[in-house]
Amino acid sequence: MKTQRIFPGVLLIGVGCYYLLQQLSIPFAQQLLSWPSILFVIGFAFLVQGYVGPEYSMIFPGALLTGLAIHFHLSSFFNWWPEHWGMYTSIVGISFILSARKTKKEGYLLGSFLIIFSALSFASINPFSWLYDAYSFLSSLWPVFLIGLGTFLIFKRK
Repeated sequence: MKTQRIFPGVLLIGVGCYYLLQQLSIPFAQQLLSWPSILFVIGFAFLVQGYVGPEYSMIFPGALLTGLAIHFHLSSFFNWWPEHWGMYTSIVGISFILSARKTKKEGYLLGSFLIIFSALSFASINPFSWLYDAYSFLSSLWPVFLIGLGTFLIFKRK
């Protein structure tokens, strides 16, 4: 199997399944026929290319798009699914960790930090009121942290 054909092949199969379900008018499937499903198809194609083909750089965007699609679907189906911004940072953190596992490069530290940061952000909406005061100060500094992290990544020497 040619590895260059994996991504477009999976993408065409996914889009074909999407439109076939649309034409068949299956009642339950109609709930799945929305824009997060297209995100899922694209993300899944990236993941398959990243894991089956030797192109490990595809794992990060695949995990990111697939995670976002799953989040958007679950938030539309279940009222209890969190709509908190911490979900997005945890999805990015998981994507960094999955990518680092395959590439054997950096990403574990940043991914772990984003997941911990997300967990702390959820603490502000849970009964951990003793963390809320410290977190409210730290949450106002997140743009400064992002600027610093970006500057560090740009000027870091190998």
